[in-house]
Order: sequence, then structure tokens, then C-alpha cells
Amino acid sequence: MTSFSSLGLAEPIVRALTEERHVTPTPIQAQAIPEILAGRDLIGIAQTGTGKTAAFALPILDRLARHPRRPEPKSVRALVLSPTRELSGQIVDNFLKFGRHAHVTVSLAIGGVPMGRQIRALARGVDVLVATPGRLLDLAENNAIRLDQVEVFVLDEADQMLDMGFVHAIRAIVRRLPHKRHSLFFSATMPGAIAELAGSMLHEPVRVAVTPVAKTADRVDQRVVLVDKANKGPLLAEVLSKEQIDRALVFTRTKHGADKVVRVLAKAGIPADAIHGNKSQNQRDRVLAAFREGKIRTLIATDIAARGIDVTGVSHVINFDLPNVPESYVHRIGRTARAGREGIAISFCDQEERAFLRAIERLIKLQIPSEDRRGAGMAFDVPDGAPILLDTQEDSREDTRGGRRQGRPGGQRASAPRSDGGRGSEQRRGPQRDGAARQERDGGRQEGRGPAGAGRAQSPRAEARPGRGDEARAARPQAARAEGRGDPRPARSEEARGAGRPEGRANRGERAERGARATGGELGGIGFMKAVPTRQDGRKETQGVGAKRPGR
Repeated sequence: MTSFSSLGLAEPIVRALTEERHVTPTPIQAQAIPEILAGRDLIGIAQTGTGKTAAFALPILDRLARHPRRPEPKSVRALVLSPTRELSGQIVDNFLKFGRHAHVTVSLAIGGVPMGRQIRALARGVDVLVATPGRLLDLAENNAIRLDQVEVFVLDEADQMLDMGFVHAIRAIVRRLPHKRHSLFFSATMPGAIAELAGSMLHEPVRVAVTPVAKTADRVDQRVVLVDKANKGPLLAEVLSKEQIDRALVFTRTKHGADKVVRVLAKAGIPADAIHGNKSQNQRDRVLAAFREGKIRTLIATDIAARGIDVTGVSHVINFDLPNVPESYVHRIGRTARAGREGIAISFCDQEERAFLRAIERLIKLQIPSEDRRGAGMAFDVPDGAPILLDTQEDSREDTRGGRRQGRPGGQRASAPRSDGGRGSEQRRGPQRDGAARQERDGGRQEGRGPAGAGRAQSPRAEARPGRGDEARAARPQAARAEGRGDPRPARSEEARGAGRPEGRANRGERAERGARATGGELGGIGFMKAVPTRQDGRKETQGVGAKRPGR
């Protein structure tokens, strides 16, 4: 069996490994370390929790220990790029732990903390710099660091770098590196975009893959619960109360969603805290430390922590929201079942996330066992391969509101069967409007929306209003002729309605009519008002045209 001492690492590195009781390398370490020691560029593919950090940290430390030299001011010898602050901190810890006898200097450059201390640390030059892309570019643009002396360049979690939109920052950093360098790519998955990026940055790389692409941890018991969106909070509280949980990591899709889950659990008497990009670095460090020490057993996180949390004893990963990027699912559940342990991954899937679930199952080539905890009356199951249309029109929005009423705790009223085409207007308006009033209202509305030239029903209020009846309108041309204002014009014409307004100011109907002519009756799918003739006397009124704006 291969041991670290047989890999040819320098004596100070082997001594540190022995002190840490690391004797046998993991598969990715056993295959990658000899290739890196030989000076070859490398692409390493392995799921999270398999020892990728040590796979590149140990040979880099070996190189620095065998060829010691003082780095030039503001320069670095080895540069490691990482997508998140938490992961960057853990990489630094590994370099310090395994390089304790190699006398190397290690520095960290991440966002969320003042830049001054980092500038001072780089002023004399460092052997190893671990950085996030954004902060590294800030330092480079402020002349606080030079990248032309980099000997080894490592891009860790390359696939998440692309998911987080760092590709342009990475290319800007690579342009500052020397052409002759040793480059290493490590990733949990290998989508086509990563292969293309690696091909442009590496020279004849060797590929080391210890697991099939996108293969999830074998020791993770995966489950899916089909649930109404409104019931996810109560279901999470139920799972956390009933499961045998050591530590649970709960993932949400948004920062606001993470904070909301913390509040929901607090009402249920379950202590939890959140970690995401809106938290300061000190807050994130404090929460993560409490989670590691077991002071809090439930941590709510966004994908920023999917690869930045290396905590032993995470027994459960719960996807409160399914990720819209399938590869993120692999990284999330990789937070459990680490170092040979077993773990449980539970995913909540609502109506709108069914397409995400299918994409995940296609990626991992596995149909995840599911449990149906949805309310009655939801048409959820559709054949595999059928497109999922997330309808934002009025009917689906009203159905969503109805679902929320059913999902409220405390036995609040549920929506009754509707006879109004799904709008539920009678329920929302209350019982005070009897059937006759509704019939009169609906009949007037339908008559008012009839085709051009159709009559428009007058409400009792309009008939009782003085000076607004047909006789008053018919008298206006005669009054105009008597006052010598020229030929009579049709009452309330476009010109008459514009009279008395500042020059150049068009009324609402004119602006809408011009907009309708300019756009051919459409305006980017958003509804607008168009003037159309609806009265026999030449008057025009505005009528809604086009798609309705979601949420109205």
C-alpha cells in the first residue's frame, strides 16, 4: 500500500504528516502528487472531501522546501485561487499545518476584511498566497502585488469559479502571470466549460480522475420530499426534530431565504444561524466556529458555503431549495459522508423545482427515492422529458395564493372551490357583495370591453352626474357656434381633450396610441394602454393591450 514516505516528499513535509497521523494518501493524493512532483500540469477531478487540498499543497511545499529563496517584494512564488473566503481560509490552514517545518511564509487575501493588513503582509513578498479572485485583482490594481514571479498557479474548485461568474476575473489574473509556470486545476466536476478553460491555460496537462464525473458520494443516503412551497418551513422543523442529527447543513438558494429559514426555525424553538455573502467576515467566522464546536447544530447556508465548509460530523445535508445548477447538488451533499463516514441528504422539491430535480437526476445518473408530502389538488407529476413552464400569468398566481392560504399554520381558512375561473375574487372581496351586485358589475365590465362601436353601459352615478349626460354633450357644438369659435367639432375629440394643456404635452391616450403604432401593438411583452374607438360619437377610450405584467 502506498504511503506518504514512499511518494518522495521532502523530510520536513513527511515529518509534519507523521505528526498529524497522516500515513496513507487518499486516491487523488496518491495519483496527483507524483505527477506534480514531476513538474507536469495537471487536471484533478475528485468529489469534495477526498483530500484535494493536500494533493496540491504537499507538492508545492516540497518544491519550496527543496528550493528555498527569499521572494522579491510584493511578489509570490505559489498562487492558489479559491472561490470562497471559507475555503481559502481552510487552504491556508493546510499549508500552515503541513509546512510547519519547511519555514515558508503563507498569506491570505480575501474580501470582507480591510485591505491594509493584506497590503502590509505582501510588501516583503510571500512564498504562498491563497486568494479569492476579486480581492486579488484589487490588490494587483493597487500595485500591492506582482504576479510576474509566480512559479506555481493553482485554480481550486474550478467549476464553482465558473458558476459564480469568476471566469473574466480568472482570465485577467492569468494574463498577469508569467508564461512559463506550473499550472494545476482541481475540480469536483468537469463540465465542458472547464475543459475549455483548462485547455487555454494548461500545457499538455495530465488528467487524474478518481471518481466518475458528477458521481455523488457513495455513502450518502439521498431522499427527495415532494412538498408544497408554503409547507417547506414546517417540514424542515419536523425533520430537524425527528431525525437523529449530529449537525445539519441546510442550503437555500438566496441570502434572504437563509435568514427567513432561521426565523421560521426560531419560532419552532430550534436554534439555528445563517452564513452567506451579506454577513461580514467576522460574523461568518464566528458562526462557523460555533457550528464546528457543536454550539449550534443547524447551519443555514447559501451555495457560497457549499465548498467552503469542511466540518467533521455533518450528519445531514438538507436542500431547502434545490439548486438551479445541477453540479451544485453534488457539492452540497458532499458536505456529509466525509472521511469514510455515512450521511443523509434530504431535498425538498416544490412544483417549480421539478425541472431542477430532473436535471440533477440526469447528471448523477440516479433516480432519487421520493416521498410525496404535497397537499391535495396539485397537478404535479408530468412525464419525463416534458417541458416545465413556470407560468407567471394571473391564473397561476392566484393558485399560488390559494396554496399559501392552505399552508398557513393554525388552521386558518382554506380556499373554497372557485366558480370564477380561478381568480378567487369573491373570496377576497368578502361576502358583502351578493350575487345580483356581482352580476351587474360583471355584466357592465363585459359590455364595456366589447368590440369597437359597441355601446358602453352607464353606471347610475354617471347618469346622475350633472352636465355629463347626452344632452349636455349635444349642446356643446351649438355653444361653440354661438361664441364664434368656428365649425363645431365632435365632442371630446383628441384635439378638444388636449386643449388648455402646455404645448407639446400629449395626453395619455395619444401617447399610448403613438406607442402602439411605433411598436406594432406590442411592447416587449408588457401590457400598455392603446386608444381604440369604442363609441358611436367618435370618443375614444383606453383599453389594455398585450401581456399583463407579472404581479399585477
